[in-house]
Amino acid sequence: MNDPDWNLYRTFLGVLNAGSLSGAARALGLTQPTVGRHVDELERALGHALFTRSQQGLLPTDLALALKPYAQSLSSTATALRRQASGALNEVEGTVRISSSDVIGVEVLPPILARLQEAHPRLGLELSLSDAVEDLLRREADIAVRMTEPKQEALLIRHIGEIDLGLYAHADYLARRGRPASLAELSAHCIIGYDRSTAFIRAMIGEIRQRAPDFPDPDQPCWSFRADSNLAQLAAIRAGVGIGFCQTRLAARNPDLVNLFPEFRLTLPTFVAMHEDLKSTPRYRKTFDGLVSGLQDYIGAPR
Repeated sequence: MNDPDWNLYRTFLGVLNAGSLSGAARALGLTQPTVGRHVDELERALGHALFTRSQQGLLPTDLALALKPYAQSLSSTATALRRQASGALNEVEGTVRISSSDVIGVEVLPPILARLQEAHPRLGLELSLSDAVEDLLRREADIAVRMTEPKQEALLIRHIGEIDLGLYAHADYLARRGRPASLAELSAHCIIGYDRSTAFIRAMIGEIRQRAPDFPDPDQPCWSFRADSNLAQLAAIRAGVGIGFCQTRLAARNPDLVNLFPEFRLTLPTFVAMHEDLKSTPRYRKTFDGLVSGLQDYIGAPR
Protein backbone atom coordinates (compact mmCIF):
# COMPACT_ATOMS: atom_id res chain seq x y z
CA MET A 1 0.00 0.00 0.00
CA ASN A 2 1.35 3.43 -0.92
CA ASP A 3 1.52 5.88 1.96
CA PRO A 4 -1.49 8.21 1.74
CA ASP A 5 -0.78 11.90 1.27
CA TRP A 6 -0.79 13.96 4.50
CA ASN A 7 -3.59 16.12 3.11
CA LEU A 8 -5.88 13.10 3.20
CA TYR A 9 -5.25 12.67 6.93
CA ARG A 10 -5.73 16.41 7.42
CA THR A 11 -9.15 16.18 5.76
CA PHE A 12 -9.95 12.99 7.70
CA LEU A 13 -9.21 14.82 10.97
CA GLY A 14 -11.34 17.74 9.84
CA VAL A 15 -14.31 15.45 9.20
CA LEU A 16 -13.79 13.76 12.57
CA ASN A 17 -13.84 17.10 14.35
CA ALA A 18 -16.75 18.57 12.39
CA GLY A 19 -18.90 15.44 12.08
CA SER A 20 -19.85 16.24 8.48
CA LEU A 21 -18.35 16.86 5.06
CA SER A 22 -19.80 20.36 4.88
CA GLY A 23 -18.47 21.32 8.32
CA ALA A 24 -15.01 20.02 7.47
CA ALA A 25 -15.08 21.88 4.15
CA ARG A 26 -15.80 25.18 5.91
CA ALA A 27 -13.09 24.60 8.51
CA LEU A 28 -10.46 23.56 5.95
CA GLY A 29 -11.32 26.05 3.22
CA LEU A 30 -12.13 23.28 0.75
CA THR A 31 -15.21 22.39 -1.26
CA GLN A 32 -17.50 19.65 0.00
CA PRO A 33 -16.85 17.42 -3.05
CA THR A 34 -13.09 17.72 -2.44
CA VAL A 35 -13.53 16.64 1.18
CA GLY A 36 -15.63 13.68 0.03
CA ARG A 37 -12.98 12.66 -2.52
CA HIS A 38 -10.24 12.86 0.13
CA VAL A 39 -12.18 10.59 2.49
CA ASP A 40 -12.92 8.11 -0.30
CA GLU A 41 -9.27 8.09 -1.38
CA LEU A 42 -8.04 7.49 2.16
CA GLU A 43 -10.54 4.67 2.66
CA ARG A 44 -9.37 3.03 -0.58
CA ALA A 45 -5.71 3.39 0.46
CA LEU A 46 -6.39 1.85 3.89
CA GLY A 47 -8.79 -0.78 2.60
CA HIS A 48 -11.38 -0.01 5.30
CA ALA A 49 -14.32 2.30 5.85
CA LEU A 50 -13.70 5.26 8.14
CA PHE A 51 -17.22 6.65 8.44
CA THR A 52 -20.79 5.44 8.25
CA ARG A 53 -23.64 7.71 7.16
CA SER A 54 -26.50 8.37 9.56
CA GLN A 55 -29.21 10.95 10.17
CA GLN A 56 -26.87 12.53 12.73
CA GLY A 57 -24.09 12.95 10.16
CA LEU A 58 -20.95 10.93 9.61
CA LEU A 59 -20.20 8.49 12.42
CA PRO A 60 -16.55 7.37 12.78
CA THR A 61 -15.80 3.66 12.67
CA ASP A 62 -13.63 1.98 15.28
CA LEU A 63 -10.70 2.28 12.88
CA ALA A 64 -11.25 6.02 12.50
CA LEU A 65 -11.24 6.49 16.26
CA ALA A 66 -8.07 4.42 16.54
CA LEU A 67 -6.37 6.56 13.88
CA LYS A 68 -7.44 9.89 15.42
CA PRO A 69 -4.48 10.37 17.83
CA TYR A 70 -2.02 9.60 15.05
CA ALA A 71 -3.69 12.11 12.73
CA GLN A 72 -3.57 14.69 15.54
CA SER A 73 0.14 14.01 15.96
CA LEU A 74 0.68 14.48 12.22
CA SER A 75 -1.22 17.77 12.40
CA SER A 76 0.93 19.03 15.27
CA THR A 77 4.11 18.03 13.45
CA ALA A 78 3.03 19.70 10.20
CA THR A 79 2.16 22.90 12.07
CA ALA A 80 5.50 22.85 13.89
CA LEU A 81 7.30 22.35 10.56
CA ARG A 82 5.57 25.41 9.12
CA ARG A 83 6.50 27.49 12.16
CA GLN A 84 10.12 26.34 12.03
CA ALA A 85 10.40 27.16 8.34
CA SER A 86 8.75 30.55 8.75
CA GLY A 87 11.83 32.40 9.98
CA ALA A 88 15.50 32.80 9.13
CA LEU A 89 17.77 30.99 11.58
CA ASN A 90 19.75 34.07 12.66
CA GLU A 91 16.95 36.61 12.76
CA VAL A 92 14.13 37.28 15.22
CA GLU A 93 11.40 36.53 12.70
CA GLY A 94 8.85 33.85 12.06
CA THR A 95 6.12 32.37 14.24
CA VAL A 96 6.18 31.23 17.87
CA ARG A 97 3.23 29.40 19.43
CA ILE A 98 2.62 30.06 23.14
CA SER A 99 0.33 28.07 25.42
CA SER A 100 -1.13 29.49 28.63
CA SER A 101 -4.23 29.39 30.81
CA ASP A 102 -7.13 31.59 29.75
CA VAL A 103 -6.71 34.16 32.55
CA ILE A 104 -2.98 34.55 31.97
CA GLY A 105 -3.49 34.68 28.21
CA VAL A 106 -6.25 37.30 28.31
CA GLU A 107 -5.38 39.38 31.38
CA VAL A 108 -1.59 39.21 31.69
CA LEU A 109 0.19 38.31 28.45
CA PRO A 110 -1.17 40.86 25.91
CA PRO A 111 1.04 43.82 27.02
CA ILE A 112 4.04 41.48 27.30
CA LEU A 113 3.45 40.18 23.78
CA ALA A 114 2.87 43.72 22.49
CA ARG A 115 6.31 44.76 23.79
CA LEU A 116 7.87 41.72 22.15
CA GLN A 117 6.37 42.52 18.76
CA GLU A 118 7.24 46.20 19.09
CA ALA A 119 10.88 45.21 19.67
CA HIS A 120 10.78 42.56 16.92
CA PRO A 121 8.32 43.60 14.18
CA ARG A 122 8.90 40.43 12.13
CA LEU A 123 7.98 38.14 15.01
CA GLY A 124 4.63 36.36 14.66
CA LEU A 125 2.90 35.08 17.79
CA GLU A 126 0.17 32.47 18.22
CA LEU A 127 -1.57 32.14 21.58
CA SER A 128 -3.30 28.92 22.62
CA LEU A 129 -5.53 29.36 25.69
CA SER A 130 -5.72 26.07 27.51
CA ASP A 131 -5.13 24.60 30.96
CA ALA A 132 -4.27 21.31 29.32
CA VAL A 133 -0.58 20.44 29.41
CA GLU A 134 0.21 20.77 25.74
CA ASP A 135 3.13 18.51 24.85
CA LEU A 136 6.19 20.66 24.22
CA LEU A 137 8.14 17.62 23.08
CA ARG A 138 5.66 17.04 20.22
CA ARG A 139 5.68 20.79 19.49
CA GLU A 140 1.95 21.29 20.05
CA ALA A 141 3.27 24.56 21.47
CA ASP A 142 6.74 26.08 21.34
CA ILE A 143 6.64 27.80 24.73
CA ALA A 144 4.26 27.20 27.65
CA VAL A 145 3.34 29.29 30.68
CA ARG A 146 2.24 26.84 33.36
CA MET A 147 1.01 26.92 36.95
CA THR A 148 2.52 23.48 37.61
CA GLU A 149 6.08 22.49 36.84
CA PRO A 150 6.34 20.60 33.53
CA LYS A 151 7.75 17.13 34.10
CA GLN A 152 8.98 16.22 30.63
CA GLU A 153 12.70 15.84 30.12
CA ALA A 154 14.66 17.86 27.56
CA LEU A 155 12.87 21.09 28.52
CA LEU A 156 14.32 24.47 29.41
CA ILE A 157 12.26 25.54 32.44
CA ARG A 158 12.34 28.84 34.32
CA HIS A 159 10.55 29.21 37.64
CA ILE A 160 9.15 32.74 37.67
CA GLY A 161 7.84 32.85 41.22
CA GLU A 162 4.50 32.62 42.97
CA ILE A 163 1.22 34.27 41.95
CA ASP A 164 -0.88 35.18 44.99
CA LEU A 165 -4.59 34.33 45.10
CA GLY A 166 -7.15 35.67 47.53
CA LEU A 167 -10.88 35.39 48.16
CA TYR A 168 -12.63 38.37 46.57
CA ALA A 169 -16.12 39.74 46.10
CA HIS A 170 -17.44 42.83 44.35
CA ALA A 171 -18.65 45.68 46.55
CA ASP A 172 -22.13 45.38 44.99
CA TYR A 173 -22.38 41.74 46.07
CA LEU A 174 -21.30 42.64 49.63
CA ALA A 175 -23.88 45.44 49.72
CA ARG A 176 -26.60 42.89 48.87
CA ARG A 177 -25.46 39.93 50.94
CA GLY A 178 -23.21 41.35 53.64
CA ARG A 179 -19.57 40.56 54.29
CA PRO A 180 -18.72 37.17 55.83
CA ALA A 181 -16.86 37.56 59.11
CA SER A 182 -15.19 34.15 58.89
CA LEU A 183 -14.50 31.36 56.44
CA ALA A 184 -17.25 29.33 58.11
CA GLU A 185 -19.79 32.00 57.14
CA LEU A 186 -19.03 31.42 53.46
CA SER A 187 -21.58 28.59 53.53
CA ALA A 188 -24.29 31.28 53.67
CA HIS A 189 -22.98 32.96 50.52
CA CYS A 190 -22.60 32.23 46.82
CA ILE A 191 -19.21 30.70 46.07
CA ILE A 192 -17.82 30.64 42.54
CA GLY A 193 -16.02 27.45 41.56
CA TYR A 194 -15.36 24.77 38.95
CA ASP A 195 -17.99 22.60 37.31
CA ARG A 196 -15.84 19.48 37.39
CA SER A 197 -13.31 17.93 39.72
CA THR A 198 -9.85 17.59 38.18
CA ALA A 199 -6.69 16.43 39.94
CA PHE A 200 -5.53 20.05 40.17
CA ILE A 201 -8.84 21.23 41.66
CA ARG A 202 -8.92 18.36 44.17
CA ALA A 203 -5.36 19.19 45.26
CA MET A 204 -6.21 22.88 45.65
CA ILE A 205 -9.39 22.19 47.64
CA GLY A 206 -7.45 19.72 49.80
CA GLU A 207 -4.85 22.38 50.56
CA ILE A 208 -7.55 24.94 51.40
CA ARG A 209 -9.40 22.61 53.76
CA GLN A 210 -6.19 21.49 55.42
CA ARG A 211 -5.41 25.09 56.28
CA ALA A 212 -9.03 26.12 56.89
CA PRO A 213 -11.27 23.17 57.93
CA ASP A 214 -14.27 25.54 58.09
CA PHE A 215 -14.05 26.26 54.37
CA PRO A 216 -17.21 24.90 52.68
CA ASP A 217 -16.93 21.56 50.96
CA PRO A 218 -17.40 21.79 47.14
CA ASP A 219 -20.47 19.53 47.38
CA GLN A 220 -22.37 22.08 49.47
CA PRO A 221 -25.13 24.14 47.78
CA CYS A 222 -23.27 27.40 48.48
CA TRP A 223 -21.03 26.58 45.50
CA SER A 224 -23.85 27.91 43.37
CA PHE A 225 -21.97 29.29 40.36
CA ARG A 226 -19.67 26.91 38.51
CA ALA A 227 -17.70 27.26 35.29
CA ASP A 228 -14.94 25.28 33.61
CA SER A 229 -13.10 28.50 32.72
CA ASN A 230 -11.00 30.62 35.06
CA LEU A 231 -11.85 33.57 32.84
CA ALA A 232 -15.59 32.98 33.28
CA GLN A 233 -15.10 32.75 37.04
CA LEU A 234 -13.15 36.03 37.04
CA ALA A 235 -15.93 37.70 35.05
CA ALA A 236 -18.49 36.41 37.56
CA ILE A 237 -16.52 37.88 40.48
CA ARG A 238 -16.27 41.22 38.70
CA ALA A 239 -20.01 41.15 37.94
CA GLY A 240 -20.94 40.65 41.59
CA VAL A 241 -22.21 37.09 41.22
CA GLY A 242 -20.45 35.83 44.33
CA ILE A 243 -17.19 35.12 46.12
CA GLY A 244 -14.25 33.49 44.39
CA PHE A 245 -10.52 33.17 44.16
CA CYS A 246 -8.75 35.85 42.13
CA GLN A 247 -5.15 36.78 41.50
CA THR A 248 -4.32 39.67 43.82
CA ARG A 249 -2.56 41.57 41.03
CA LEU A 250 -5.65 41.36 38.83
CA ALA A 251 -7.98 42.30 41.67
CA ALA A 252 -5.88 45.40 42.38
CA ARG A 253 -6.91 46.76 38.98
CA ASN A 254 -10.52 47.05 40.16
CA PRO A 255 -11.10 49.15 43.31
CA ASP A 256 -14.56 47.58 43.73
CA LEU A 257 -13.11 44.12 44.38
CA VAL A 258 -12.66 43.46 48.09
CA ASN A 259 -10.18 40.97 49.57
CA LEU A 260 -12.36 39.34 52.24
CA PHE A 261 -9.62 37.61 54.21
CA PRO A 262 -6.22 39.23 53.51
CA GLU A 263 -4.51 36.81 55.86
CA PHE A 264 -5.82 33.82 53.86
CA ARG A 265 -4.13 33.35 50.51
CA LEU A 266 -3.02 30.66 48.10
CA THR A 267 -0.07 30.72 45.73
CA LEU A 268 0.35 29.41 42.20
CA PRO A 269 3.91 28.52 41.21
CA THR A 270 4.53 29.89 37.73
CA PHE A 271 6.87 28.47 35.09
CA VAL A 272 7.90 29.23 31.52
CA ALA A 273 9.10 26.22 29.53
CA MET A 274 10.25 25.31 26.04
CA HIS A 275 12.15 22.46 24.39
CA GLU A 276 15.86 22.91 24.99
CA ASP A 277 16.59 22.39 21.27
CA LEU A 278 14.89 25.74 20.56
CA LYS A 279 17.03 27.89 22.84
CA SER A 280 19.61 28.72 20.15
CA THR A 281 16.97 29.95 17.66
CA PRO A 282 16.62 33.74 18.13
CA ARG A 283 12.82 34.02 17.88
CA TYR A 284 12.24 31.33 20.50
CA ARG A 285 14.94 32.61 22.83
CA LYS A 286 13.76 36.22 22.62
CA THR A 287 10.15 35.19 23.19
CA PHE A 288 11.10 32.96 26.12
CA ASP A 289 13.19 35.72 27.72
CA GLY A 290 10.45 38.30 27.07
CA LEU A 291 7.85 36.13 28.77
CA VAL A 292 10.11 35.51 31.74
CA SER A 293 10.87 39.22 32.16
CA GLY A 294 7.26 40.33 31.69
CA LEU A 295 5.85 37.76 34.12
CA GLN A 296 8.48 38.64 36.71
CA ASP A 297 7.34 42.26 36.44
CA TYR A 298 3.71 41.19 36.78
CA ILE A 299 4.17 39.22 40.00
CA GLY A 300 6.93 41.45 41.39
CA ALA A 301 9.45 38.61 41.45
CA PRO A 302 13.17 39.39 41.94
CA ARG A 303 15.30 38.97 38.85
